[in-house]
Amino acid sequence: MKAIRVHAFGPPEVMRLEEVPDPQPGPGEVVVRLSAAGVNPVDTYIRSGLYQPDLPLPYTPGIDGAGVITAIGEGVHHRRVGQRVYVAWCISGTYAEQVLCREFQTHPLPEAISFGQGAAIGVPYGAAYRALFQRARAIPGETVLVHGASGGVGIAAVQLARAAGLTVIGTAGSKEGMALVLAQGARHVLNHHTEGYLDKLGELTCGQGLDVILEMLANVNLDNDLLHLGRGGRVVVIGSRGRVEIDPRYAMGREAAILGMSLYNTTERELIGMHAAFEAGLANGTLRPVVSRELPLADAAAAHHAVLESSTFGKIVLTP
Repeated sequence: MKAIRVHAFGPPEVMRLEEVPDPQPGPGEVVVRLSAAGVNPVDTYIRSGLYQPDLPLPYTPGIDGAGVITAIGEGVHHRRVGQRVYVAWCISGTYAEQVLCREFQTHPLPEAISFGQGAAIGVPYGAAYRALFQRARAIPGETVLVHGASGGVGIAAVQLARAAGLTVIGTAGSKEGMALVLAQGARHVLNHHTEGYLDKLGELTCGQGLDVILEMLANVNLDNDLLHLGRGGRVVVIGSRGRVEIDPRYAMGREAAILGMSLYNTTERELIGMHAAFEAGLANGTLRPVVSRELPLADAAAAHHAVLESSTFGKIVLTP
C-alpha cells in the first residue's frame, strides 16, 4: 500500500509517499481501508520534532481517519468486516491507504456522514468535548465564548455546546467565517480583528460575564479573557504559541480558574463517554463536521502548511 513516511523530523517537505507492506491485524486489532485522513495542527508539531521527539523513525503521521474495516484479528467482537467507521487514534498512522487500529480506536460511522466528515471527528471534537465537559464541567444554561470558532475545534465546540443547552458566542476573522459560526448554532459572533471586540461581551451577557471561555491562542488572549469571566468562570487553554503575562488579580475577585487540557491525558473511561456522545450526535444530526478542503495523500506537505493558516475554515482532509 501507499503511505506517507517521515524519516527525519523537519519541515513539511520531509514527508514522502512510499510503498509499505499492508498491515495485518493481531489479537484485538482491525485494519481499516481509509477513504479520508484528518490533518490536525498536532500532526505538524509531531512531524517537526516539537512533540514526541523520541518517536521512533520512520513513522506514518496521522491520528484521525475514516473508511471501511477490511480485516479483523482474533478476539474482535464489536467490529465486522465491511463496517463503516471513523478512526480516533491508531497504531500505524492514518496518512495511508490502510491503517492498523485497536478495536475500540474505531467507531461506527452513520451512512449520512461522509468519510471526509468522519476524518474530521477525532481530534477536533475530542479536544472540544474534553475542554467543555471534562475540564470546564459546562452545564446547560451557561454561556461559553469560543475563540476561533470557525476552525475545526471551534466548529466542534459550537455544535457540542449548543446540543448541550449552552448559549454560545463565537469569534471569527472574516464575514465568511462569522457566517459559518452562526450557521453552526452560535447565538452571537464577534470579529476578532475589530479593535475592542470583547467589549461587547458585557451587553451580550447582561453584565454577568462568561461562564466558560475556550481559548485557542492563549499567548494573545488569556490576560484579556480573565476580565470577561463571571464569578466562578473558567478559561480552558486548548492552544497557545508562546508565553503570556497575566494579572492574577483579574481571577481573584471572580474566583475564576485557568485550566489546561490535553487529549493525551484522556482516560479510557473518559474516551468511552466522549465517543458515545459523538456517535449519538452524528446519528441525530446535532454534530455535523465541516470539511473545507480535500487534498490527495501525495499533497500532505501542502496540507501541513495550510492547516496552520488562520484563514482555514473547518477541517482539511487527505484522500488516499
